[in-house]
Amino acid sequence: MNVEKRDGRGAVGQRAPRSGGRTAAQRTTRDTTATDRREATRGRGAREFPTQGTAALRPAERTRVTGAPAPRLRVAPPAPIRVPRAPFVALILVLVVGGVLGILAVNTKINENAFKLEKLQQQQAKLDVDEQELKKEIAEQKAPGNLTANARRLGLVESEDPAYIRLPDGQTIGVPHPAQGAPSVTSQQGNGG
Repeated sequence: MNVEKRDGRGAVGQRAPRSGGRTAAQRTTRDTTATDRREATRGRGAREFPTQGTAALRPAERTRVTGAPAPRLRVAPPAPIRVPRAPFVALILVLVVGGVLGILAVNTKINENAFKLEKLQQQQAKLDVDEQELKKEIAEQKAPGNLTANARRLGLVESEDPAYIRLPDGQTIGVPHPAQGAPSVTSQQGNGG
């Protein structure tokens, strides 16, 4: 489509008017009179000043047309924004797949830790049994009958009449002398050790 047909001008070589301007053809034909212009100005809310007589500066009275009230102005809703669907769908798919993989990784770690925990609990139960056996053995070794047997096995002999030292003044009560008796057959001294 050429420029002449689009602008509605039939003249060849005529330039397009500036924004808000008129072409030469529009300037020559005046189809509006001064009264029509006055009415148009009054409708836009401009004040009109008569220029005849002594009341040249007094504003003219406005005549209001009482008819239907002007429509109430409202804010128009914004134009709908069309977002491309492909990136949105791709984002949702990435989030869903990432969430599923994250849940799978967490469940795998939880199961792995459950197996480790079960193994450690079994090891703890075994160590508890060993501890109880060792405490029982220590209690048996502390018994008075076992102390005497263990002392004889180490080569100790029983003293008949012991001597005592009184701590506050360091005085010895009784006469100390070595114990008389044969060492046990199971002692280390008796084995030549």
